[in-house]
Amino acid sequence: MTKLPLLLSPRAATALTTSPSLPPARRLAGAADADQALTMSAAEAGEYPVPVSPPYPAVSKDVELRRAMTASARSAAYSSATVVFEDEWLAVVDKPAGVYCDALLSVLPCPGSSAAASGDTSTKPNLHLANRLDRDTSGLMVITKCNKVAGKLVKAFTEHEVKKTYLALCIGCPPTWEKIKICSGHGRSKHGAWRVYAMSDVGRSLPGGSVVRDMSTQFEVLGINGNCQFREPSNLEVDEIESITVQEKAADLNSNSDVKNSSMILVRAYPRSGRTHQIRLHCQYLGIPIRGDVKYGGVIEWNGVDYDGHALHAESLSFVHPVTGLPVTFRSPLASWANEFISTME
Repeated sequence: MTKLPLLLSPRAATALTTSPSLPPARRLAGAADADQALTMSAAEAGEYPVPVSPPYPAVSKDVELRRAMTASARSAAYSSATVVFEDEWLAVVDKPAGVYCDALLSVLPCPGSSAAASGDTSTKPNLHLANRLDRDTSGLMVITKCNKVAGKLVKAFTEHEVKKTYLALCIGCPPTWEKIKICSGHGRSKHGAWRVYAMSDVGRSLPGGSVVRDMSTQFEVLGINGNCQFREPSNLEVDEIESITVQEKAADLNSNSDVKNSSMILVRAYPRSGRTHQIRLHCQYLGIPIRGDVKYGGVIEWNGVDYDGHALHAESLSFVHPVTGLPVTFRSPLASWANEFISTME
C-alpha cells in the first residue's frame, strides 16, 4: 500500500498562503475558526483524533453564503424536473446544479402512479428522496412514491448496495496514477467541518459525541488537459489498482507554485461508501481538488472565468428494483462542463 508524504507544518503552510505573489488561479486558504482551534488543541493533547485534511478556508464562509442565497432563489423558481425513468413506484430524476434536493419533490409529475390515474388527490403519492446530492452537484436522484419502497431503497443506499459513478473536473498537478483506491476515516466534531481522518482512527469519538467512520473511493483518470479518450465506466472490482490507506496528513499540493503548473483533470469516482462530501474530501486529499469547490481547496477562478459551484456530476446509478427485483441501471446526460471538456479530448 502507498502512503502520501507528510503535510507541511502549519508555519510553512501559512508562509505559502500569505505569499505576496498572486497565482493565475485564486487558491482559497485561511485559518481555522475558534471552535476548530479548540478541537485541534484537544486532539493534539491526545483526547481526540487529529484530522489529516485542512479545515474550511476562511473565505469559504462568504462564498458559500452567496451560493446558498442564489440556490434558494433558483429552488423557489424551479418548476420542472427532468425525469430519466418513472414507474408506479419510483422516479429517477436529473437534478441540476445549484438547486436544493427538496425542490424536486414539489415539481415531480407523477403520471405513472395509481393516484394520478384515478384522479384521487387524497391518495397523492407520498414522495421521498431515496438519496441526496449536494446543492451544487448535478445528476441522478431517486424519488420513491410510497413508504414501503422508500424504506427498501434507503436501506439499499445505506448498506452500499447501490453502485454509483460520478464525474469530477479537478484542478491540480497531474496524478502519477491512472487508477487508485483510497480508504480513510471520515467525521466532524459538533458544528465543525467534515474532515478526512486516518483509518486507524475509525471508531474513535469526536467532540460532540460523533465517531470517525470509514470511507472508500476508487478513482480513474479519464483525461488531462484534453489528452486521452472518454470511456464508459469500468469494473474496478476486478482490476489491480494502486491502493492508499490514509494514516497521515496529505502533502501540501495547493501552494502557489503548484497552482502555476496545474492542469484540468477529468476523473470518474466510484464511491464504495456514502459519506457526506466523500468524493470532494478524497479529491482534496489526493491533491486534485474539484474546480469551484471552495470548501475543499478548489479554485473558484480558472483561465479568467469565475465559477459559482463545483464541477461534480452524479453520472450513473445501478441497483435492484425494490418491487420487481430486476437489476436496473440509469445514466444521466452529461453536465455542460463535462461535455465541454470531452469535446476537447483527442
